[in-house]
Amino acid sequence: MENTTLKLRGMSCASCANNIESAIRSVPGVEVCNVNFGTEQAAVSYDPRKVDIATIQAAVDAAGYTAQPMQDDVLAPEDDAERRDRMAEQQKLLRKVWVSGAISAFLVIGSLPAMTGLAIPFIPMWLHAPWLQLGLTAPILFWAGSGFFINAWKAFKRHTATMDTLVAVGTGTAFLYSLFPTFFPEWFISQGLQPDVYFEAAAVIIALLLLGRLLENRAKGQTSEAIRKLMGLQAKTARVIRNGQEVDVAIAEVGLGDIIVVRPGEKIPVDGEIVAGSSTIDEAMVTGESVPVKKQPGDEVIGATINKTGSFRFRATRVGKDTFLAQIVKLVQQAQGSKAPIQRLADQVTGWFVPAVIAIAILTFVLWYNVMGNVTMALITTVGVLIIACPCALGLATPTSIMVGTGKGAENGILIKGAESLELAHKLQTIVLDKTGTITAGKPTVTDYVTVHGSANQNELKLLRLAASLERNSEHPLAEAVVQYAQTQGIKLTDAHDFEAIAGSGVQGYIADQWIQIGTHRWMNELEIETSALQQAWDRLEYLGKTVIWVAVDGQVEAIMGIADAVKPSSATAIRTLQKMGLEVVMLTGDNQRTANVIAREVGIQRVLAEVRPDQKAATVAAIQSEGKVVAMVGDGINDAPALAQADVGIAIGTGTDVAIAASDITLITGDLQAIVTAIQLSRATIRNIKQNLFFAFIYNVAGIPIAAGILYPVFGWLLSPIIAGGAMAFSSVSVVSNALRLRNFQPKTFQ
Repeated sequence: MENTTLKLRGMSCASCANNIESAIRSVPGVEVCNVNFGTEQAAVSYDPRKVDIATIQAAVDAAGYTAQPMQDDVLAPEDDAERRDRMAEQQKLLRKVWVSGAISAFLVIGSLPAMTGLAIPFIPMWLHAPWLQLGLTAPILFWAGSGFFINAWKAFKRHTATMDTLVAVGTGTAFLYSLFPTFFPEWFISQGLQPDVYFEAAAVIIALLLLGRLLENRAKGQTSEAIRKLMGLQAKTARVIRNGQEVDVAIAEVGLGDIIVVRPGEKIPVDGEIVAGSSTIDEAMVTGESVPVKKQPGDEVIGATINKTGSFRFRATRVGKDTFLAQIVKLVQQAQGSKAPIQRLADQVTGWFVPAVIAIAILTFVLWYNVMGNVTMALITTVGVLIIACPCALGLATPTSIMVGTGKGAENGILIKGAESLELAHKLQTIVLDKTGTITAGKPTVTDYVTVHGSANQNELKLLRLAASLERNSEHPLAEAVVQYAQTQGIKLTDAHDFEAIAGSGVQGYIADQWIQIGTHRWMNELEIETSALQQAWDRLEYLGKTVIWVAVDGQVEAIMGIADAVKPSSATAIRTLQKMGLEVVMLTGDNQRTANVIAREVGIQRVLAEVRPDQKAATVAAIQSEGKVVAMVGDGINDAPALAQADVGIAIGTGTDVAIAASDITLITGDLQAIVTAIQLSRATIRNIKQNLFFAFIYNVAGIPIAAGILYPVFGWLLSPIIAGGAMAFSSVSVVSNALRLRNFQPKTFQ
């Protein structure tokens, strides 16, 4: 399967999105298609052996819309022609709004005597002459409002209906009806009817709808502000060493392996590794970490971060679409283009909404004409029903909130892969935290080294060399601690062969001709290696909450090492906040129960699952899920990946491995557990915002359509003017988008 994102043109409402989605899904070879009305994009998964992108585009074209593949490099500058076309379209819409608005105001003033039934002295008779109103209304309908009629005709030819259908039928009916009293007023008078015209209603409705569409487009543009901010972080140029000279080149010309010079105060152009010099770097704009980070040769640097104090050179390791910033932007775009499960109801409603409204409008006309015998009343109510009903608010209710919510998450160093993950996060009941690298800093250090023969033993350094040489082949944080400890002792390491890592137990292999095994006390017992010589030292270290690893040479225990991993400063506060939010927090670790309990007491965790092997973590998460709980797993290592995938929501610490991040639903760019609190609170705020939008959209239509149909007339003798209906419809979408934009002010709550 391959994935692509298409930029769509020609959509005017949520019904259009449904039409495009149906057209793409009908293409053989397309497995998944999600069309997002808010972003005007289609996310498509397809089998390239059965279908190509050109065929998918042809299906969209046949449905009456256009689609273009989006460029792969998300940070590439926007095409000038595309930007000019978009700006020209905005200017064209603005011009139509001004012209139609001015003419409509003139028409309304001229129609006041007819609407109020009063003679208004300052309004001359010629202003409300039907022929003048016809001449002024025609340009509005057939120039400013031409798009509604063109799109309605296209939909009719495809045997579908959209919001444009409702607008075209409603305003067209008002206009066509008004032609008869304009041309044949005597006939109306002879029938005892007033020769009233509704040109001003058709004109004002078009003007209001165009204004609403302009405001909606501008508001939707603001929902992508987070993406634009992220893209704006990228440096425009880089100072590269070429032929021994420093040369300023465009960012697109930087290649892998280029040596780049960065001076104080400059942006780092791409990702890389420092080869000379040192500095402190402000990574807040990418990681959310407020404190500048000290960097020296061998350390990685991230493109778009800011160099603070020193000058250094680094080798480019990731450029273009592969940079960390580009991956963030891509993840946010994917999340914004995805659909939340809560949107399914709105999609189902909009699928039959327009045909249902047309049926209601016809029924309204028939009922009022038969009951009252008044064609004017029947016309007003019918046009009102057609105009006030709009599926746009329903179509925008979910995607706009998702766009703003995921963008806000990115600003806070939280990358959410999809709308489904964002929705699930607000239902969480249990948070399972891996200990090493999640609750703790993940940088353990050797604090105790005890040999069987005591510290005066001349073989002590030799044993350390054997242990560190073997551990050098492992990716485990404890192994790294042993290697670093040996290096501080000035020990030179040798090569190992026949190396093997035993998941959850330890490592083994040959150093020269000696068989070395390093691992847990449990593993030593399984291997039937005698451990009594160091039993007292082991008890003491475990009582202190330290992780103990055993070193055996040729089947005999020779040493143990006590390793401590400091708890992150923010862990206890974040865990306490999660508990106050009503969440159960569980610690999961491969450490023995005694060591795990020490850490758990320090951070305030009550439920501890210790001595869990990596291959058992996923099963452990599944066991908690079997208790009927919605579970999030938080981890950072390769061995956490199965558990992250098993959990309802997998949350990866971004400072961890790429495998863990790939298996997760949410990635925390920093290692701060406070980001979990922010992610869950953001999910709750976003879902609350979506529910508000859906409520407003449903209530608007549930209440608006009956009122427009005249349900209040028998009680109050009042009918809804089609002009008011048009205004209400135009601003319903704007109100939904505006409510979604409130999420931009989201701030995580703190608990004392």
